[in-house]
Amino acid sequence: MLTCRPTRFLALILPLMTIAVAAWLPGGYAKTSVDVALSQPLTVRWRYDSNFTLNLTPAFDSERIYLPLAGGTIVSLRARDGELYWRAELGGELSASPVADDHTVYVASETEADTTKSAVGVRRATGTLRALGRESGITQWMRTLALPLRGSLTMSGNKLIAGSEDGRVYAFDKNTGEVLWSLVYGARFNAQPVAVDGRVYAGNEDGNLLAIDETTGKLLWRYRTKGAVRGPVAVAQGTVHFGSGDGYVYAVNAANGRLAWRKRTGASVEAVALEGETLLVASLDNFAYGFSLNGKRLWKRQLGGRISAQPLTAPDGALFTPLSSLAGVVLGLPDGRQINSLPTGEEITTSASPIAVGDAVLLTTQHGLLAFARPGSNVKPMSQKRN
Repeated sequence: MLTCRPTRFLALILPLMTIAVAAWLPGGYAKTSVDVALSQPLTVRWRYDSNFTLNLTPAFDSERIYLPLAGGTIVSLRARDGELYWRAELGGELSASPVADDHTVYVASETEADTTKSAVGVRRATGTLRALGRESGITQWMRTLALPLRGSLTMSGNKLIAGSEDGRVYAFDKNTGEVLWSLVYGARFNAQPVAVDGRVYAGNEDGNLLAIDETTGKLLWRYRTKGAVRGPVAVAQGTVHFGSGDGYVYAVNAANGRLAWRKRTGASVEAVALEGETLLVASLDNFAYGFSLNGKRLWKRQLGGRISAQPLTAPDGALFTPLSSLAGVVLGLPDGRQINSLPTGEEITTSASPIAVGDAVLLTTQHGLLAFARPGSNVKPMSQKRN
């Protein structure tokens, strides 16, 4: 009978199967079926060149990528080969990571604040939320807001959910832009809301994590930390896991917000992600961490720079993009050892998170977007696109 070690067995079968990669969408956690294994060799298939990338994560659907750029611009690219579908110039600047479904792209932007006041003493609104058609990029509806949305947009059913600079969490009807509810709570939000099990979880700059009823917008509970809460939460086994600017990873009861455990890292915790039974933690102390769901630290791995972006995870590993490093780094889940790297050819200077679409892994760099795939998996030569 043929026997082999589990790691060897995994290496043999991963290239032959489609893996569900856990992609942290700009607004929350979702599983996307993609034909890629992070531990296998990946090379650059195509690049889209631009000097105007932002610290905003691209949106995507099953076939397309929507890359946010400076100057209020967003471009639609085919994930398979980087072909440009359309370019929309919205004016102002994009203020939050966009999100997309199979019909529409949702984009938040801002205009420069007007320091003058009208006759009635009301300042001009500076925030905008738009729905763009998937096929053309033409605006389908637009909603103006007193102040811009920040962090990222998230979708749940017929709702768009986002936090704002004015200290509100909003739920919009994604078909019309109508405000379904808003919750005012203290300081500004610069968060990545997550909607799960009928609740919305969002953190604010005052260090609060809020649990909100998704249907009514009623505040269910809050947990206060001593640092800003900006990243998305990871929910598992009735527990909400999240990081704070105070350097701690927290686990609180989803029903009542009571603390289950907390663990300290060396600096601000920018992101957490869940893959199987492993909680992955990205910190500004240059370390990535792996924790069990009961709070036991499994491993700690130093990388080449601070980690501010959400990692992309799969059953065989997690992809981190440390700032100032020259490559994305894939760590194994059991022990945190490096099992792969994705060289970018330049320093990583953006906190945009890596994403996966189809059989491609995509990294935003200072000078564009890189698509990585298995060697020989593309029938066309690597293409170069420039804007």
